[in-house]
Amino acid sequence: MKVLCTGRRVSLKPSFIELAEKKLAKLDKFFPEEAQAQVTVTVEKSGQTVEITLRSDGLTLRAEKRGERMEDALADAVDLLVRRVVKYRKRLGDRLTSAAAETTIAEPEDTFTIVREKRFAVKPCSTEEAILQMDLLGHNFYLFRSVDNDEIQVVYRRADGGYGLLIPER
Repeated sequence: MKVLCTGRRVSLKPSFIELAEKKLAKLDKFFPEEAQAQVTVTVEKSGQTVEITLRSDGLTLRAEKRGERMEDALADAVDLLVRRVVKYRKRLGDRLTSAAAETTIAEPEDTFTIVREKRFAVKPCSTEEAILQMDLLGHNFYLFRSVDNDEIQVVYRRADGGYGLLIPER
């Protein structure tokens, strides 16, 4: 697995990069050699955040953890990724290597149950109008058709209080 490390507001030491490669080696048995992991470390006043994005054969996994030390946040994020892969290995099927199928877990497997289905008209509006509508509804996301390009987009409320916009690629 190829590991790329990036620091935001911090220069990463070679020892941290080696640690990241060593920790992410736990995931090598699940993914092919072409898999790529992006480790981003952000240092803020309130702590240090490690975000890991792993891409392999159209599959994207992401984990983000915050801690006092970046090493602790890295360990927690890698453990979270391992738990997710092991938990959903049957559903991921062909996207994982054969070694992943042999790994046993102690957790019961969850089933995805849809408890509600809702149909609604997707009306054209601007991003600002969509955010306003989302806030008025009290939701964390809002699906709309963009007036600029007539494509379906989603605005969502981020954990940091800001907003995000999901735009599908063609």
